[in-house]
Amino acid sequence: MHDEQDNLSSFLQSNLKVDVTTKGNELKVESDEISAKELMRTVRKFVYHQNLNNTYWVDLKTGVVKINKFKGEKKQKKRKKEGTTPAIITHGW
Repeated sequence: MHDEQDNLSSFLQSNLKVDVTTKGNELKVESDEISAKELMRTVRKFVYHQNLNNTYWVDLKTGVVKINKFKGEKKQKKRKKEGTTPAIITHGW
């Protein structure tokens, strides 16, 4: 998401009409009129429009909007059992 920081900053400025400052990997929105929920909705819009919603999710905790990356689960390979024969079922008609 670090690559998209400038795009997110300009997206927030154009949609919310507020000043956005960048400090490290953080963006700070300087406005008292915008609620945290509205900011979260706008960030979700950005993530969706950039087709990043399969890898990132947006969270709101104590007035701070965070963009988190999904953790991929490690898939275990199924081992094929050797030496077993298929079961034979007899039918009595």
